[in-house]
Amino acid sequence: MEITSCMFEAYAQTVAPVETDPSPDTLAEAVQRDPGILLDKIQSWVEGFQRLLPNLVVAFLLFGVFVGLGWGLQKAIRRWGDRHDRANLGAILGSFMKWVVVILGALVALIVVIPTFKPGDLIAGLGIGSVAIGFAFKDILQNWLAGLLLLIRRPFRIGDEIVVNGYEGKVEWIETRATMLRTYDGRRAIIPNADVFTNAVTVNTAFRLRRTELDVGIGYGDMVGMARDTMLQAMSALDVVEKDPAPEALPWTLGDSAMVFKVRWWTDSHRSNVVHAQAAVVEAIKTALDKAGIDMPYPTQVVLFHDQTEELDGLRGQQREGWPPRRSGPQPRPAWLARHDGAPRDG
Repeated sequence: MEITSCMFEAYAQTVAPVETDPSPDTLAEAVQRDPGILLDKIQSWVEGFQRLLPNLVVAFLLFGVFVGLGWGLQKAIRRWGDRHDRANLGAILGSFMKWVVVILGALVALIVVIPTFKPGDLIAGLGIGSVAIGFAFKDILQNWLAGLLLLIRRPFRIGDEIVVNGYEGKVEWIETRATMLRTYDGRRAIIPNADVFTNAVTVNTAFRLRRTELDVGIGYGDMVGMARDTMLQAMSALDVVEKDPAPEALPWTLGDSAMVFKVRWWTDSHRSNVVHAQAAVVEAIKTALDKAGIDMPYPTQVVLFHDQTEELDGLRGQQREGWPPRRSGPQPRPAWLARHDGAPRDG
């Protein structure tokens, strides 16, 4: 027993006590007792920064290289877009690819500085948050993707005149969120790309020529062939009207007070040319028909009045609706007088 107790005391004296990280209060008290502890901490930080400094330098250099690659790739894509008449697409794709390269460079720099960092862990950590971010930026991402598809498929180009979702004007620019239209009255309409992509779009300038129609009525007593030739000659003499396809004047309908022609002609498809051509055609047709003595009648209505107090009111074939009094013979009596006399009605 004595030998065992002696061995235990000897072992307890040789074993050093285990050091534990002091609590903040204990550390503050320790610093007050021995200020050298604080100096040791600062020295350990400085030494850690010195050991990390090469990694930081390499990380900054790599990040700078990726930023330079991003800018170079953006300029290259923009030059490609300019050469292929796709400047709008080149601007959007160039900006997108630049940020992809910059973000990739930031991840590489973090791996160099923090070797234990794994991008997969970051993505996994953002799994739930990415769902919320996706809902928050759903409209932005939808419009961006719609704008990219519009620029790739090109249903219309910059400078085209379109009608979409109740707006009509000239396409100025297609950006990542919306399509810019300049309306004909000098205003700007900003339409989300998703609306442009999902709604029907009329491209007025998709082709070089555009047809315009106008209804012109002539009197029933006028010669149809003469009126048609007169209108065709008037339109053919105008420089703003295309000669091929040739203008047309087709007898179209028999109206209430006029025979209606469907007059059609072709002009340049831009809005300004269409408007000025229509004004010139209307003036030329009106002047030509007047010179040829062809009537352009107004709508005619016949209104008949009759005296509902007459004795003959209601008798079909005898009631004199709106006609003047008879030149000879008995005149219709008032209804009240006929009822008073009890005599039969006239006729």
